[in-house]
Amino acid sequence: MKILYFSRSYSPHDFRFLSAIADGGHQAFLVRLQKEPSNETIPSLPKGSEEVPWPGKLKPLIEWVNPDLIHAGPLTSCGYLAAKSGFQPALQMSWGSDLLWEARRNPLAGWRAKYALRRASAVIGDCEAVRSAALALGAPSARTVMFPWGVDLDRFNPKGGDGGLRARLGWQDKFVLLHLRAWEPLYDPLAVAKAFSRAAQRELSLCLLMPGAGKLASRIYTVFEQHKVLDRVHMPGQLTPAELPEIYRASDLYISASQSDGSSVSLMEALASGLPALVSDIPGNREWVQPGKQGWLVRVKDQHALADLILRAAAQPGQLKLLGQQARLTAEGRADWAQNKQSLYKAYDMALGMVA
Repeated sequence: MKILYFSRSYSPHDFRFLSAIADGGHQAFLVRLQKEPSNETIPSLPKGSEEVPWPGKLKPLIEWVNPDLIHAGPLTSCGYLAAKSGFQPALQMSWGSDLLWEARRNPLAGWRAKYALRRASAVIGDCEAVRSAALALGAPSARTVMFPWGVDLDRFNPKGGDGGLRARLGWQDKFVLLHLRAWEPLYDPLAVAKAFSRAAQRELSLCLLMPGAGKLASRIYTVFEQHKVLDRVHMPGQLTPAELPEIYRASDLYISASQSDGSSVSLMEALASGLPALVSDIPGNREWVQPGKQGWLVRVKDQHALADLILRAAAQPGQLKLLGQQARLTAEGRADWAQNKQSLYKAYDMALGMVA
């Protein structure tokens, strides 16, 4: 089967889905809406996939590729254009933020998401919060499939060491936090920077790993400089996929202050690595973190509460070990991409009319 995979750019998430298409014995044609490269380090296209240039309109591309199915998302951009083309069958994929953030704050984005969903042959997303939002906008309930995108449980696990990262930083006896979200307003890295800085002034063992890049870089640096904690923060820039497992294993606590999320892949990677999580109290995160089981939840934008919970976590090494064990069990039970991708094939069958 030929699948036209229409996405905003080419990210590690796109690589995951293109690989799944190939694993299912299908041929994928990637078309990117954005010409500029992603700021993430990602591997080459998987075998069985090829990229075709975006001609500015979808219909000529459909005529040239002659696909059996279009797989499109986010809903507010690629999904809308796929629906507008009139081609069927069309699998519409929510990326989480398109429904949980963009559509709720921008009337035009909301209208486009509704247009795409009401013309979808089938719909997929990554959590129950996305399902509820999709159904509210008219997604076909009988052909809506939700599954966590999941992670590679063999790569992301508590064993294998950190590659000497903590030793190189001189942090062997420190309590290390890990923030892996983009430095963009949606993920509120400033809240993390301010909370860490406050907590670090009270607890000298605290250190922060903060890979990444984004619009808020200068403001994040300013926070650390003002609080005189730059020497306790390591900011290595964008990481390659090969570097990710070791940076999780170099950490004691995963932290995210995101204002909106579906099933966050970085959160699932952290849980799979046996890392307790301190994350914002939003619907997507509540599906993965129960206070006292896998970690803690904190109110969105509450920097003082976030600082207090960082200190609380650092003071409970025994509990952290138990939370980490439960985190791994949670990932094994629900975040295995090798199993979860079977739901993608089910959704394709739905879109093609093979499943009632």
